[in-house]
Amino acid sequence: MMTYDYPLFRPPTEADNIIIQVTLGCSYNNCSFCSMYKTKKYQKRSLEDIYEDIVTFAASYPHAHKIFLADGDALALPTVTLVKILQYLQTSFVKLRRVSTYASAQNLLEKSKQDLELLQKNRLNLIYFGIETGNEIVLSKITKGVNQSDIIKSLNKVPKGMKISATVILGIAGVKYTKEHIIDIAYIINNTTINYLSTLQLWLEEDAKDNFYKHFNDFTPLNDIQILDEQKRFLELLNPTSKIIFRSNHVSNALHLSGTLPKDTDKLISQLDRAMIYLERSKT
Repeated sequence: MMTYDYPLFRPPTEADNIIIQVTLGCSYNNCSFCSMYKTKKYQKRSLEDIYEDIVTFAASYPHAHKIFLADGDALALPTVTLVKILQYLQTSFVKLRRVSTYASAQNLLEKSKQDLELLQKNRLNLIYFGIETGNEIVLSKITKGVNQSDIIKSLNKVPKGMKISATVILGIAGVKYTKEHIIDIAYIINNTTINYLSTLQLWLEEDAKDNFYKHFNDFTPLNDIQILDEQKRFLELLNPTSKIIFRSNHVSNALHLSGTLPKDTDKLISQLDRAMIYLERSKT
């Protein structure tokens, strides 16, 4: 019987799909706001163990068509290893349509364009990418390990056919850097091709707070109205090069929103305006 190495994380949209752990933990694991894999040491699982998991799942769910490769960044594996895993998945699941995984800027920058194209041809066709912020100061304070140029370069390496689901974090810049945070995130979105975009709201687990504030000692959190205003300013600045499916429906969000950009931008901004008016009135 197959058992997972916990804790196990996956994007909300992968809730009903098969999860295969090809790595354990996160190869970078230094972002100050994140505590997801702090209890794990990064490891590459053996192909033998991965194949055994695939066989187990295929026996129980032979018609599965979507698979997520965990843990934090399967793309840290050598391309030749990933191709073997992807090909084994295709042999085992005859109806397989999509394989997805988390990806970081570091992962993508370490791969060649040819590597990424080969992975896409073998049905790795969706990556989940945490932008978080585009501002250089904030990126440094949250110890993200990359700068704005790295993020743009890495996203623009992704081949056609491999979709990108990106997330940004509202409130992560605090009061002091909120303006720069939003301007610089919008700049990244406007200069890359994102297929799906979600906003989360900063939420620090207890075990992450000390490390976060150690690096970000001038951080002052935003209140709910300020968060909604950040969201509004962000949407106002977006001018995507192609259609983006937008969601702000994670449990962390102060207001749940959904639409297609740029078609629904005005509607989303109106919803934010109404929510801010309601919050202002409720304070009196």
